[in-house]
Amino acid sequence: MRVRRRTVWFMTLLSLVAVISVYYLVDPAKQFNGLTIFTDDTLQQTAVSGVTDQKATNDVTQEVSSPSHLFEEMRMQVSDERSQLREQLTQKIASEESSADEKNEAFNEMDGLIKRESAEAMLEMLIKSLGYSDAFVRAEGEKVSVTVMAEELSKSQANEIIYLVRTEMEGANDVQVKFSANNY
Repeated sequence: MRVRRRTVWFMTLLSLVAVISVYYLVDPAKQFNGLTIFTDDTLQQTAVSGVTDQKATNDVTQEVSSPSHLFEEMRMQVSDERSQLREQLTQKIASEESSADEKNEAFNEMDGLIKRESAEAMLEMLIKSLGYSDAFVRAEGEKVSVTVMAEELSKSQANEIIYLVRTEMEGANDVQVKFSANNY
């Protein structure tokens, strides 16, 4: 009785392997090419939301009425610069003329940009949790610039922010802390 059970299990597994082998021989797996995501056709089909016409934004005069608007304006400026850089890197990755090394370098740079943006956002939230109404963090290489909304900033508060930045962000050797007054 024991031999028959083993034989049944063996035949079941053998038939399963045979069916799977025939399936893969008849219908071979298609190779995934990650660069097809970045072709010109797919980039043009991508819907972009929240973008306005450049002429319409030039006609409107911009006023900075409060410090929070100043912080938002700085964030928008950095966001615009980085989106242009991201677009250039995406084009380099999708380009047929770029070598594999150039594509890898562009991909690594884009990955670093994403990590830097998330670290900046995390630091802004952590600084706000210290009791500041708003904060703006910008990292460029080893240099990190922090602007907080406060009437005044003591040395101990600045040191606390510098310590926070250095513990949360790798390679932040040059940290500058500035404050922006609440009353404009």
